[in-house]
Amino acid sequence: MSSHRDTASTDSDETRVEALAASDVAEAAFASPASLDTFVPFSDMPACAGRILTLRVAVVGIFCGVLVNASNIYIGLRAGWTTSANVLGAIVSFAILKRASSGFGPHENNIAQTMATASGGMSNVFISGIPALYQLNLLTTPARDFVRLVVLTTIGGYFGLLSIVPRKFASSSHSPRLVPVPSSTLMQNAYVVRKFFTEKAARDLNLVFPSSFATAATIRSMHSAAGGEKLARDKMKWTVVAFVAAMALRVASIFLPNVLWNWHIFAWIAQARLSKNITDFVVAAESWGWVLEWSPAMIGSGFLVDFGVACSFFAGAIFAWGLLGPYLVSAQLAFGEPRSSTDVALPDLISYTAMSDPFSGAEYPSPRYWLLWPGVACTLAVAFLELLCQSSKIWQLVYAAMTALVRKHYRRPSKDSYEYIVIDQGPEPAQTGGKPVAKTDIELWMWLPGLVVVTAAAIVILYSQFNMPLQEAVVALVLSLSMSLIAIQATGATDTTPVNAISKVSQIALGTITRASGASVEAAQRLNLIGAGLTNIGACQGCDLMGDFRVGFLLSTPAHLQYAAQLIGTLVASLVAPAIFLLFATAYPCIVSGDAGACEFPAPTVAAWRAVAVVASTPDPSIPPSSIYFSVAMAVLSGVLVIAKHVVCDAGSSYSWTKPYWPNMMIFGLAFTLPNAQTATTMMLGAVVAALWRAKSLKRFELYAFGVAAGFVAGEGVGGTINCGLSILGFA
Repeated sequence: MSSHRDTASTDSDETRVEALAASDVAEAAFASPASLDTFVPFSDMPACAGRILTLRVAVVGIFCGVLVNASNIYIGLRAGWTTSANVLGAIVSFAILKRASSGFGPHENNIAQTMATASGGMSNVFISGIPALYQLNLLTTPARDFVRLVVLTTIGGYFGLLSIVPRKFASSSHSPRLVPVPSSTLMQNAYVVRKFFTEKAARDLNLVFPSSFATAATIRSMHSAAGGEKLARDKMKWTVVAFVAAMALRVASIFLPNVLWNWHIFAWIAQARLSKNITDFVVAAESWGWVLEWSPAMIGSGFLVDFGVACSFFAGAIFAWGLLGPYLVSAQLAFGEPRSSTDVALPDLISYTAMSDPFSGAEYPSPRYWLLWPGVACTLAVAFLELLCQSSKIWQLVYAAMTALVRKHYRRPSKDSYEYIVIDQGPEPAQTGGKPVAKTDIELWMWLPGLVVVTAAAIVILYSQFNMPLQEAVVALVLSLSMSLIAIQATGATDTTPVNAISKVSQIALGTITRASGASVEAAQRLNLIGAGLTNIGACQGCDLMGDFRVGFLLSTPAHLQYAAQLIGTLVASLVAPAIFLLFATAYPCIVSGDAGACEFPAPTVAAWRAVAVVASTPDPSIPPSSIYFSVAMAVLSGVLVIAKHVVCDAGSSYSWTKPYWPNMMIFGLAFTLPNAQTATTMMLGAVVAALWRAKSLKRFELYAFGVAAGFVAGEGVGGTINCGLSILGFA
C-alpha cells in the first residue's frame, strides 16, 4: 500500500491496513492482532546490530525509487496523482537481499524502504507546477532549464527535509518501553518522543499513518514469522509478474494501440451501420472520449483506492463528460472542432478538449476549458473546508508541541505530575562491555547548519535564477514549512497527502502579494508557480520523512540512520525526477506546449495549477460567465456536503456508519479537469475487480492485491518511460 497524493480521503484505509496487518499476522502465526498497536513500538523486534546503512541496501532502495519515480511522472501526467515506494521497496529489498545474506534483518530492510521512498519522491511538482510554467511560456525549454530545475528541486527537497527534522523521535538499537514517570524525570530524559507523534496527541489526532503502519507490519511479518521468507517470495512473485506484464503491454501497445490499449467500442458499433439514431449516439459517445482503455496502472489504482472513491471519480466523469458537456454544446455555451478519425475509421468526430485560442476564452470556450473551472472550484472548496473542519485538531497539535516545549524549558515540574512517555532503556551493560553507547537520535548539528545553508541558498537562487524578490522568497519558504505541517497531519490521519490542495493555498497567497506589489502578470505567474512548487516539493519530502520515521518508530530503527538514508535518497530524487521529466517532455512536446487536443497525457493537475495561476495574477481573467456561476454552485454544494459529513459522521454519532457512503467531492471535481472519461472508467473497472476478488477470498486479496497493484502501476510507468525512448529514437 502506498499513500496517494491528492486522491480522495480514503476513510477505509485504516480498516484496510488493519486487515492487511491481520492477514499478515494470521499467515505468520502471531499471537494476537491486538499487539499491533499503531501508537506503540512492536515489542518483538530484535535489537539493531551491525551496519544497516550499507551499499547493497542503497543500490536496491535507489533502484526501486527510480522505478517509482518514473512511474509517478507517467501516471501523474495521465491521471493527476503519485504514490509512494514504501511497500514496494520493503518487499523487493527483502526478496533480493534476504537470500544474499542471512544477516539481513528488519532494520536494514527499513533502511532500504526509506531509501526507496526518498529517491522515489519529488515527482509531484513535475506533473503540476513545472509543466504549467512552460505552458504559460514562463521558462524556455526543459533541456535549457535542466540545471535550474535540478537546483530548484534540490533546495525545495532539502528545505522540506531539514525543516521537519528538528523533532525528537523514538530511536534506539532495541525496543523502547512505555512507562509512567514523574515530569521531573521527563525533563531530564534525553530520549523523549514528542507526544503528538507517539502517544497522547498521536492518539487524539488519530495520526495512524496507515501506509507507514502497513509497511512496518509487512517488514515485521516477513522477518518475524515462521515461513515469512516464503510469504515474501510469494508476494514478490506476484508483484514481478504484474510488473513484467504491465510493462510488456505498454510497450507493445504503441504498435497495436487499438487492439492492446484502446477499445473503441462505440466506433465498432457505428461501423455495423445500424439506424441513424444509433449511429449518431455512438459517434457522439466516441467524440466525448468514452473509450475503454486497458491501463494496468489505472486498474491497479482501482485496487488501491476505496470503492467509494472510485465510484465518486466515475460519477464525476459521467456527470462532466456524459451529461453536462453535451448539454453545454447543445446550448451553445461551449464548442468543439472537427478532428481526424484515421485511428478509428469513423467520420464526423468532434474534439471537445482544445485549450488553445480561441477555445480558452470567455466567448468561444471548449467544454474542457468550461469544465475546468468548476473542477478547480470544487477541489479548492473541499481542501479549504476540510482544513477548516480539522482546524481544532491542528490547533491541538500546535498546542501539544508548544506545551511540551514550555514544560521542558520553563515549567517547574509538579512533584506528583506523571506522564506516559516512551523512553530509551539502553542496552544492558553486558552488551556494551562497559563502553560508551553511541547516541542514535538526531542531534542539533545534524540538521541546523544544513537548514541555515539551504535557506540562504534558496533565497539567493530564487532571486538570481527566477527573479523572486526577498520578501516573496521568505514567504514562499514559510508557506512551505507551515503547509508541510498541515500535510503531515492529513497524511497521518487519512493516508492522503493533499500537496496540490495546499500548494494552491501558496499560489493564492503569493498571487495576492505580487499583485499588490504592482508586478507584471508574467512575473506574478512565475513567482506564483515557483513559490507553490517549493511548497509542493517541501510537503512531499516532509511527509515522506515523517512516514519513514513512523516505520522506524514501530520497528525501533535508529533515527539518525533513517535520516541519513533520506538525505541520500533526496539527492538521488533531485537528479532523477527532472531527468525523467525532460525525457517525457522531449518525447511528448504537448506536455509543455499545452496542446491537449492531440496529447497522450491530459495532465489534469497541470491544467488546475495553470488556471489558479492565471486567476491569481490576472486582474480580469477570461472565464465564461456561465462557468463562473456553475463553479460557485459546485463550490457551495461541495462545502455543504463536507460540513454535513463532519457533523453527521462525527465520532460517537449514531450515523457514523454512513461515512463510507458519502460522495467524495474532491475526486468528483478532479474528473472535471480530465479531458475524457477513460481514466475514471478504467479505475472503476479495477475497483469492481478488486471488490469481486475481496468477496471471493479476503485473505488472498489482502496478501497479494497490493503487491499486484504496485506491479501494475510501476510496470506501466516503466513501460511508458521505455516508450519515451522509442519515440525519441523514431520507433514510435
